[in-house]
Amino acid sequence: MVETVTLFDGHTMPAIGLGVSLNDECAEACRVALQNGYRMIDGARHYENEVQVGVGVGKSGVKREDVFITSKVFHTDYTYDGATAALKDSIANLGSCKSYLPNNVLAYYDLYLTHSATGGKDARLAAYRALLDGKASGMIKSVGVSNYSAKHIEEIREAGLEIPVVNQIELHPFCQQKAIVEYCRKNNIVVQAYSPLVRGALDNRVIQELSTKYSKDPAQILVRWSLQRGFVPLPKSSQPERIISNGQVFGWEIEPTDMAKLDALDRGKEGAITWNPVEVD
Repeated sequence: MVETVTLFDGHTMPAIGLGVSLNDECAEACRVALQNGYRMIDGARHYENEVQVGVGVGKSGVKREDVFITSKVFHTDYTYDGATAALKDSIANLGSCKSYLPNNVLAYYDLYLTHSATGGKDARLAAYRALLDGKASGMIKSVGVSNYSAKHIEEIREAGLEIPVVNQIELHPFCQQKAIVEYCRKNNIVVQAYSPLVRGALDNRVIQELSTKYSKDPAQILVRWSLQRGFVPLPKSSQPERIISNGQVFGWEIEPTDMAKLDALDRGKEGAITWNPVEVD
């Protein structure tokens, strides 16, 4: 499970990652994932899991340079100074598990995002500038955004700043966000898919039929759909067996006619299952 995609800044990123939220099993989930082929962990300050991500990476035995770690600054820290302080705190959090990995070798992020476009243009631009400066100082390798529409990214371009290498948005067959995806592809921005497993919809008739046809579980069908659509899926689970099976999505493909059946499930923004704040001003 080491397939990768190349970002326009030259860095490579795994084609699938483990999404982690705020729960007591975060460190263990990271350990299980990394010991079973995953090489990317996606966390966030808002989920208060940065320390646990570091612990899980350390316990996994996988070298830090072989793991792609992401975090995000929340809109409550959207000033230049606020985002700078948040980033420094994130670095401290990730590097706090010195008992597992000495010499602070954890203390950088491969990717750091603004968590949403919430807060207004001036605020989000200030935070984004802080992240770019964090990249220049070596704390971050790549800078991206999450829950941004085309207009929010165009603000970055119009401000004369480097556009993000990644936009992480809610994506699954019921919420395909086609306009944002098309914009990102035209601008060489990699699209990461959060909530790819569509909580509560795995019993959908089409998904169940394809699960039977391919002898794969419904979650694997959804992750595979995401990969074949060119997204980088970030499935979440705290259950070891689910973490492992969610990553077993390479070496087989969904046929074009079946991909079309999944594509036809799109309900636009009505299909969103999370906050999906892509239309904020």
